[in-house]
Amino acid sequence: MMAKILVVDDELDLELLIKQKFRKKIREKVYDFVFAHNGFEALVKLAEDPEIDMILSDINMPEMDGLTLLTKLPEANPILKAVMVSAYSDMDNIRTAMNRGAFDFVVKPVNFDDLDITIEKTLMHVLELKKTMQAIKENNILRMYVDENVLNFMTHKEFETSLLSNETIDATVLFIDICGFTAISEHVPANAVVSLINKLFDMMVQEIIAQTGHIDKFMGDAVMAVFRGEYHLDRAIDAALAVREKMHSTETIVYGDKTFKPDVSIGINSGEMISGNIGSASLKRLDYTVIGDAVNLAQRLQGVAKANQIVVTEEVYQKAKESFELKKIGEVTLKNKALPVEIYEVVS
Repeated sequence: MMAKILVVDDELDLELLIKQKFRKKIREKVYDFVFAHNGFEALVKLAEDPEIDMILSDINMPEMDGLTLLTKLPEANPILKAVMVSAYSDMDNIRTAMNRGAFDFVVKPVNFDDLDITIEKTLMHVLELKKTMQAIKENNILRMYVDENVLNFMTHKEFETSLLSNETIDATVLFIDICGFTAISEHVPANAVVSLINKLFDMMVQEIIAQTGHIDKFMGDAVMAVFRGEYHLDRAIDAALAVREKMHSTETIVYGDKTFKPDVSIGINSGEMISGNIGSASLKRLDYTVIGDAVNLAQRLQGVAKANQIVVTEEVYQKAKESFELKKIGEVTLKNKALPVEIYEVVS
């Protein structure tokens, strides 16, 4: 990739020398030189072209000298690095330049072989800074899309060699669906739909995280969450109760002549499930998730739950009845289940 270098010097002879000495690299599109004659012009050039990688600047110039320009560069472009090229090479000027952020100092008359090496060294440093900034940006974006548990897993030493490995765990899975959202979305502008569902999801996530659960995935207008560790069932039920209360207390939303009262239907199941990366190594597309009959059953329970209901199996009822108030709903027939299933509702 061609590097763009801003040369700041009021001596026109230096501009000609630069073009002559670096003509081969200019022709080969290794370097692209831009010229300014003082610090003010340099700042204008930087504002016009954010792709400039580095600066070669004199010290003694009219209107704005090079040492003053150095103080302006962090605001103009924090990644940009400057090399001072000046005959004013006494120790005071060198120390001032370095203290103000200069990357290096080249003494006039210029040794162009030395300058070329200095440019390469500076550009390498700028490239590393850009890579670091890009990595930070990508990491911040990644954290918006990937659960914290996945990020922690990715830092393990054995991460790459265990991509398709899995483990059997005892955990609780929670499915939450926003009731009636599909109907309202047919009559509301798309941007308003996205804004509303993100707001509701954020309210749910806060309660799930408060109970140290993690979000497995968002599925349209539904959320899947997993709870592991001690008291995982209790914590999942507490999260469900908190989500239901928060949704129930949310004011009715009005869009024109349409109204929408946020309610949720929730299914909870607990038991043995497989945890790991599910997907295709060839496609390089994996989901770090949980699968198994216990997970499928939780989703089926959510499917039969009515608005504001938290539905569990009889097995979960037996585990949770000492800590929570539950009431029997009765038997229901669930998809892919040969026999009817006894279900209960969590009251409080």
